[in-house]
Amino acid sequence: MTIVILTVVGLLALVLALGVWVGMSLFAVGIGSLWIFRDMPIERMLAQNLWNSTTSMELLALPLFILMAEILFRTRLAEKLFAGLTPWTTNLPGRLLHVNVLGCSLFAAVSGSSAATTVTVGRITLKELLARGYDKRIVMGSLAGAGTLGFLIPPSVIMIIYGVLAEQSILRMFLAGLLPGIALALCYMVYVGGWSLVHADRLPDDRMRFTWGQRLWALADLLPVALLILFVLGSMYAGLATPTEGAAMGVLGAVLLSAAQRTLSPGSLFEALMAAVRTTSMIGLIIAGAVFVSTAMAFLGIPRFVAQSVGAMELSPIALILVLLLLYVLLGCVLEGLSIIVMTLPITLPLVVQAGFDPIWFGVFLILVVELAQITPPVGFNLFVIQGITGEKLGAIAAATVPFFFITLAFTVFVVFVPELALFLPNLVMGSR
Repeated sequence: MTIVILTVVGLLALVLALGVWVGMSLFAVGIGSLWIFRDMPIERMLAQNLWNSTTSMELLALPLFILMAEILFRTRLAEKLFAGLTPWTTNLPGRLLHVNVLGCSLFAAVSGSSAATTVTVGRITLKELLARGYDKRIVMGSLAGAGTLGFLIPPSVIMIIYGVLAEQSILRMFLAGLLPGIALALCYMVYVGGWSLVHADRLPDDRMRFTWGQRLWALADLLPVALLILFVLGSMYAGLATPTEGAAMGVLGAVLLSAAQRTLSPGSLFEALMAAVRTTSMIGLIIAGAVFVSTAMAFLGIPRFVAQSVGAMELSPIALILVLLLLYVLLGCVLEGLSIIVMTLPITLPLVVQAGFDPIWFGVFLILVVELAQITPPVGFNLFVIQGITGEKLGAIAAATVPFFFITLAFTVFVVFVPELALFLPNLVMGSR
């Protein structure tokens, strides 16, 4: 079995080193390993796998949420968020720095994507905050950290992918991510406030005073995103819509919002549609490859062998999770988040379920790990997004995100010891299984 595992790992390393797309790499590993070690009709299994993995009803929500994010990216929603949040943050320690965290949290609740959240909010807040004289490191770091909330706060594209691959309820996943997402955003805000109190000399003298009337009036700028959140998540949590139906309502809401802001045109709609097609095709190829390689590994007996080997080590459940956390942090240095999930899930999910952990909780744990990968050099995607906006060197951006990396890491450990944070809402709303 050691030879089988080394061959699979070697094949994967080879195709990735050659620059082959992740989805095609997974197909190559599955086909190659079965061809070497099993005498079976691979083409028939591949065809059946492709059909089963790409015709799942749960996957219908994926392109719809991606399209919603693409339409919203082309609206003036980020400008409205900045204008609506400014009067409410000027009296907090750190003042407008909190707009980064709050803006990302709100946009995450309608986008489902970390990259979309970072670039949409960042193209407004980075320019405004740097122009006002805020310290560049804390501005970039808070945006990179808060941008990762696009994966944790529902509706999250990566939650849909995990739900499909792990055969778990997408709605339960959405509910599980809500409280951890809010709690992590608050952790970021506490750090920003504490940093500002310690480094008061590095804050600009831009304190503005607003009356309560002006603050309440500014809420009108937050109304579109609030209505969209209610439109999408509210309908699902109230049991009025499935995730797919909620996603369709989200697309409708995004189109109406774009039309109201006069940013909707045939050209912009076509751009959003084509961008959604490209992203969906890429993710769909990865999902199909992941399902096939998972099936191949099962035929080769790798998950059973690994489970028996780990069982022989007699690790406690908590020790197992902490070992996996260390492994995922290391993988995050060389792989992006989605690749980490699809490549490791066939091995790790049976292990954690056998150890007594809830697969819904493990989904939240994995997404937190993916958030770490988003801000871990050299392949942290959020770092590249911010580099594209600011033109700063990648090393400087990575250094600025270090505090937020360790906040996220500490929060992940906290969720390991307090799993109820992720499981409370799913069990409350949908009942424990």
